[in-house]
Amino acid sequence: MNFRFPRFTLLAALFAAGVQPVAEAAQYADVNTTASTISFTYDQVGASVYGTFSRFEGSLYFDTVRPESAHARLIIELDSIDAGSSDANSELKKTAWFDTAVYPQAIFESNGAKDLGNNRYQITGHLTLRGQTREVVVPVLLKVENAIGIFDGQLTLKRSDFNIGEGEFASGVVSDDINIRFRMVAPQRSDQAMPVTEGR
Repeated sequence: MNFRFPRFTLLAALFAAGVQPVAEAAQYADVNTTASTISFTYDQVGASVYGTFSRFEGSLYFDTVRPESAHARLIIELDSIDAGSSDANSELKKTAWFDTAVYPQAIFESNGAKDLGNNRYQITGHLTLRGQTREVVVPVLLKVENAIGIFDGQLTLKRSDFNIGEGEFASGVVSDDINIRFRMVAPQRSDQAMPVTEGR
């Protein structure tokens, strides 16, 4: 079978033209999934492979004054994968890979956030994928363009932690490290428009 496998990545371009640094306190919610992206990359026999997920839902509460109160949730429909060919897409949905018939979604839910300065944050949370849940740490850069918050993040997962690519692909044919990149876009909201949540 001759097809290319994806290289998992959760981030998009960090420096879009015209994007300005965050200059003042702001709050963000309501992820615009149309403007947001999720992609992945990995190495296959020394070659870099790129893919995307086209269907996902995101929810967000983020206050730059109180980043520790942030909460984010992301649900990815795994059968929306595009690895560059119909053969690869079909194979990746099978039991040895994502097994989408049994595990149709990947879910990330944050449980903490830390301000690193210079509009950079560290988001911690749990990722559930293929029946396995692992804690992950995601560095995020926040940029603002015309009152729109652009949250760019990236992390590297080990597919072996989630039993992805079993059997003949468990060896070095496909890299264990999968790079995830995401770009979550959310409008700036006023204090009155933000959700009221106990403890915030």
